Amino acid sequence: MPLMDQDTQNQVRDLLAVVTSPVNLHLFTQEYECGYCKETRQIAEEVAELSDQVTLHVHDFVDDSALAESLQVDKIPAIAVMGANDQDYGIRFYGIPSGYEFTSLLEAIIAMGTGANDLDKSTLAFLDTLTEPLHLQVFVTPTCPYCPNAVVLAHRLAMASDKVTADMVEVTEFPHLGNRYNVMGVPRTVINEDTYIEGAVPESMLLEKLKAAAGQPS
Repeated sequence: MPLMDQDTQNQVRDLLAVVTSPVNLHLFTQEYECGYCKETRQIAEEVAELSDQVTLHVHDFVDDSALAESLQVDKIPAIAVMGANDQDYGIRFYGIPSGYEFTSLLEAIIAMGTGANDLDKSTLAFLDTLTEPLHLQVFVTPTCPYCPNAVVLAHRLAMASDKVTADMVEVTEFPHLGNRYNVMGVPRTVINEDTYIEGAVPESMLLEKLKAAAGQPS
């Protein structure tokens, strides 16, 4: 039974009509050992069917462990959103992209397939100065209406700089990470393990946190 009804399929098809460059979704799964792997695969399959530019590649997390390691995928379900010829911008989804987070998945595909990025000039200027990696983990739940804004912003940063990687992490599926990073509410963005910011903050506020994580003056 499809997860999307006909109206939703039509809406998603219309949204993805702007995608003009190939987008590859690499899904890592183990259906018999992962609570939401089956549903995550179904979402990815249904989305891929709605655009000729979107291709889904399904990998077993154990059998394809070398590929998972090369993409730094360390938990499942996981989706790596990659561009033409598998160009990797470091955009990851860990956990099922359902509920409000379905929007984040569509936004990532559209950004990858169009190259659109509306980051402020000040943010782009900062990204150009980076010499060390920045890893963003945005902790979310599917029922959080504010979380997609934080996820989309993090993914746009990754699109704009090869020094930035950005993960959506569905915290109820990975409670050990919620405990590790003291996630008491969502969205909570963790930057390089030790810098945190709460809420779907404006880009300018996140930029100050990024500068702090990179050891730069604000």
